[in-house]
Amino acid sequence: MRHVAILGSTGSIGRSALAVVDAHPARLKVVSLAAGDNAALLAEQVARYRPAAAAMATAQGVDRLQSLCGTDTPASLGAGAAGLVAVATHPAADIVICASAGTAGLEAVLAAIDAGKTIALANKEVLVMAGQLVTDAARRRGVDILPVDSEHNAIHQCLHGRPRAEIRRLILTASGGPFRGYPQGTLESVDPDAALQHPTWQMGRKITIDSATLMNKGLEVIEAHWLFGVSADQIDVVIHPQSIVHSMVELIDGSVIAQLGVTDMRLPIQYACSYPERWNAPLPSLDLTRVGPLEFLPPSADRFPCLNLAYGALRAGGTVPVVLNAANEVAVEAFLDRKLGFTGIPRVIEKAMKAHLTEEVSTLETVRRVDRWARAYACDAVAELSSVG
Repeated sequence: MRHVAILGSTGSIGRSALAVVDAHPARLKVVSLAAGDNAALLAEQVARYRPAAAAMATAQGVDRLQSLCGTDTPASLGAGAAGLVAVATHPAADIVICASAGTAGLEAVLAAIDAGKTIALANKEVLVMAGQLVTDAARRRGVDILPVDSEHNAIHQCLHGRPRAEIRRLILTASGGPFRGYPQGTLESVDPDAALQHPTWQMGRKITIDSATLMNKGLEVIEAHWLFGVSADQIDVVIHPQSIVHSMVELIDGSVIAQLGVTDMRLPIQYACSYPERWNAPLPSLDLTRVGPLEFLPPSADRFPCLNLAYGALRAGGTVPVVLNAANEVAVEAFLDRKLGFTGIPRVIEKAMKAHLTEEVSTLETVRRVDRWARAYACDAVAELSSVG
């Protein structure tokens, strides 16, 4: 029996993780859950899975949760960052599924690593902001970081313990989002409603916009660097609209190994929970005879400038990826609030990156300080672009 803590249990990844638990009740047991502000759904999860600990983003959220849970209230309740850390470090937890959005999961992941927990990572920002800190900590403690993102999970499966010296390049696939066929000039006028219509995956609002700008793939490029120890020059991105090939690895002899599967996040989540074993999954088999042609196209630098910005941040190193991530979060929120145009997102990010004087990511406090600076700068940049536009 493997005991599971889930950070972000009410989001799409968290709900899929609980579906995996439901499929394997003799192998997986929930011991702790953390959510943002959806007290009603967390209360339902608490009643069903009876975790020993739970947390919410705010004290008000915890009060609502207690009111809804009544006698089912977990023995341990927490709020904010401390609550998230308590859920991630619960003594009974073996594996921590980090699906909390944005930057909130970083401190909890570092605490879980320090406590010796296996990390199943679905939060891109953790490695984008503090890849050196996280991977160094995992190495010191002998902790596995298992990727839940379908692309990195696919690469993990393709590599299956192969030495780094055998890797020529990693090939991340991207659906291209809803605007992959749009002429560049028309992107100025697209609105959030159009950008949220992802053609393949059902995801949260922020990551869906990141898919439309291809920033999600840029963040994944940075994440792949830390997960697999390869340089920016060894990571390629291709547009694959069918989302059947989840990613590929080219080895030094020219062989290309690909992982294919149905588009269902339960598969990579289950892989992370079962590794190094394989378990049966209640998923349909992939019928390649019905899929049709599989396309692979180069991403357009003009249509997707965010991808090049991410490569630039990785090559610059230090705290530049922290700025990239923070400015992107601010710009995406402004776009969703209709305060910034779609093409304003990369402009805000680029302005913040150019204004930043990079430094080494030596401590968690460095990450926090640079993150605060970048958010403040990006807010000013949004206001400036809004007044012009």
